[in-house]
Amino acid sequence: PLRYISKFREFVRHEAQKNKSQWKTMGPAKVAVPSPSNFLQKHSKESKVAPKKKEQDGKKLLPLSVPQRTYHPIIHIKKNFINKNAVAVIKGEPKEPRPFCVDTRQGDKYLLEPSGLVPKYIKKKNYGVIPKYVTRRNEEIKREEEEYQARLLEELKKKAMKILSEEERTNVLKALKKNWEEINHAFQGLPVLTDTRYKKMHKEELELKLKQLEHDIAAIEKHKSIYIANV
Repeated sequence: PLRYISKFREFVRHEAQKNKSQWKTMGPAKVAVPSPSNFLQKHSKESKVAPKKKEQDGKKLLPLSVPQRTYHPIIHIKKNFINKNAVAVIKGEPKEPRPFCVDTRQGDKYLLEPSGLVPKYIKKKNYGVIPKYVTRRNEEIKREEEEYQARLLEELKKKAMKILSEEERTNVLKALKKNWEEINHAFQGLPVLTDTRYKKMHKEELELKLKQLEHDIAAIEKHKSIYIANV
């Protein structure tokens, strides 16, 4: 079969050749040359303002603003500053001499006030005054200490010792003596021969109880005032 050929082939080729590299030039660019008759004239670039019209329709124009009746123009008077300054110096009070400090043979001196030799710091109003934050902190510490002492006193009151009355002391002493008699009776009933380990341990236990009771009875009889802990 024959090859297909578009009917727009020549038109496309013509358009491609026509618009091909149209931005390229050979030689200098073609720029329009100004006409010799269109030359630059003097004051041609200055802004042109329309002339003021003094009269319009045969009538004089009123001024833009009219001063009021109470308006008083300011009159500038030329002042003689030399005489003014001279009068101010003559009538003014003389300056007090500033204290100086000299510390070398050559007479080198400097101002005494900023030298540090004048005790200015101790003359401050708040010199020696305790700062507020220190006072506030001391009050907090004092309050905490009082609360701690109150808690400690409360604990001591709970654990405080009380004294036995005479009646309670007598009853305790009677109970101890009665207990001693019972244990002593049991001790006297022990066999003479302690040939077993149980008999030896029982005898030693009774002896220890008797010694402890005798010690307690002697302590109560010796001391009239007895304190016991309130546990």
